[in-house]
Amino acid sequence: MIKAFWDLLRLEHGLMYGLGVVVGIVVSAGVNFDPKNLVLGMLTAVFCQASAFALNDYFDYEVDLANRRKDRPLVRGDLSRRTALITGLVLAPLGFVSAFMISTNAFLLALVITLLGYIYDLKLKEFGIIGNVYIAFSMATPFIFGSIVAKNSITPQIAVLSTIAFLAGVAREVMKGIEDVEGDALRNVRTVARVKGVDFASKLSSLLFLLAVILSFIPFLALEGYEFDFKYLIPVLITDFMLVRISLELLHGNRDVRRFRKETLVALLFGLIGFLLGAF
Repeated sequence: MIKAFWDLLRLEHGLMYGLGVVVGIVVSAGVNFDPKNLVLGMLTAVFCQASAFALNDYFDYEVDLANRRKDRPLVRGDLSRRTALITGLVLAPLGFVSAFMISTNAFLLALVITLLGYIYDLKLKEFGIIGNVYIAFSMATPFIFGSIVAKNSITPQIAVLSTIAFLAGVAREVMKGIEDVEGDALRNVRTVARVKGVDFASKLSSLLFLLAVILSFIPFLALEGYEFDFKYLIPVLITDFMLVRISLELLHGNRDVRRFRKETLVALLFGLIGFLLGAF
């Protein structure tokens, strides 16, 4: 049962988002932050993303069945659709309360991003690249949220980090469409893979990953606080190596997207560690 709820809520993503908020706070403010707000910021990220993922599985049940997504607990029969719906509706208010306890701006940002997540679950994902852009934006949002929690503004460091996360996020979502072509046809989801073909989607995904890799050198070369900081560079080089390897495999026709999705999460984790270490 624990595994079923973990899979429903994609808590590995929640932990990544929570870490993203921490990184956003630390990158923006160093060690001069309010510990209470840090905890509340992490809880906001975890609750809000978990709510969106639970409702995503609720609305995507038929598509996931067609795609034989045995990694989804509803498809496996471990949880009912009703359970997913109730879980999603209960978790969102917890996230909003956590954000409100930080500040009005934090609450408004959390509310907007979560509502956009629901719109994505209901309809936006059917528009393909627009849905991909939303998901990528949601991956960059934890850093922006952390900066707002700490400074009530977006710092230059966060702007670079968020851009890298956004590019990698779009690449990952375009790549994901390669795996889901069959099921996406049921809802007429106009992914890049369906509209332009799998080969084009592979090339676009690879290009975006490589752009993220190129941008990752900007902090080391020109960003205040990160210039020539090897604490930042070494973990980021691990990220870059993994993303370049995945890009090359995609370009050479490897379509093991499920493995690539897991590996890109690991790669992005190393990138977050690099930005976090570089802040000290």
